[in-house]
Amino acid sequence: GRDATRAFATGDFTPSGLVDDVSALSPQELLSIQGWLSFYGEHYEPVGKLVGRFYDENGAPTEALREAEAAIEEALKFQAESEQRKQQFPPCNSEWSSAKGTRFWCSTQSGGVSRGWAGVPRKLYRPGSQGSGCVCVRSTGPPWGHPPSSQHRDRGDLDNPHLEEYEGCPPLAEQCVLT
Repeated sequence: GRDATRAFATGDFTPSGLVDDVSALSPQELLSIQGWLSFYGEHYEPVGKLVGRFYDENGAPTEALREAEAAIEEALKFQAESEQRKQQFPPCNSEWSSAKGTRFWCSTQSGGVSRGWAGVPRKLYRPGSQGSGCVCVRSTGPPWGHPPSSQHRDRGDLDNPHLEEYEGCPPLAEQCVLT
């Protein structure tokens, strides 16, 4: 008889964590709630609705439920966009040792993204975020989202304005070592 929605996302099943307010949850936590909703929806038959934040005394959805559903939809949209970005710019492989420094390299599996190209390491700066991350960038063919027959310079995504070469690394090298 107690709403544990927030606890399913945070893992905090103590009395202070067993609350129904999900308004301050991160997109990732909201996706966790969506996962639980899908699981229970597939494996269990509903027997009622808990009167409270999400359903009124007649079992009708409340504005809070609509807001939570909208937030989950936004989180799903963000996740889909993030996956698409990861397909375009998969994360590099990297390793560090005090003797050799940092090595970044690209393969057809780096970043957990299987693809038909390895790419070259570049720094990617995302608008609105600080710092950069190492990504693998296609160096041949049309830019991402352009058809193969379009006019292009056969440089893949190398001309993307959010990318920067690693200093001291040959422009088309599949790996860079920074000491």
